[in-house]
Amino acid sequence: MNRTELVQAVSERAGVTKADADRVLAAMAEVVGETIAKDEKVSIPGFLTFERAYRAARTARNPQTGAEIQVAAKHTAKVSAGATLKNVAAGK
Repeated sequence: MNRTELVQAVSERAGVTKADADRVLAAMAEVVGETIAKDEKVSIPGFLTFERAYRAARTARNPQTGAEIQVAAKHTAKVSAGATLKNVAAGK
């Protein structure tokens, strides 16, 4: 499902226009991004948890040449599925 299909499905389920559903999804993405940038967690119980994670510097290999390369340390976004979402995915 891509963004257009998600907006369509949300607008149908919520009984709102596609434009409104799109604005809500965009606002949610902004709020989540701003919140994890401040190193705070966003949790939607049973669904998803978003948080900022630190990845240490490491040595990796170029798969084509086999040469070692250094990968710098950085922060990244971490998304974890909640129990309800895991159960749905498992068919329970």
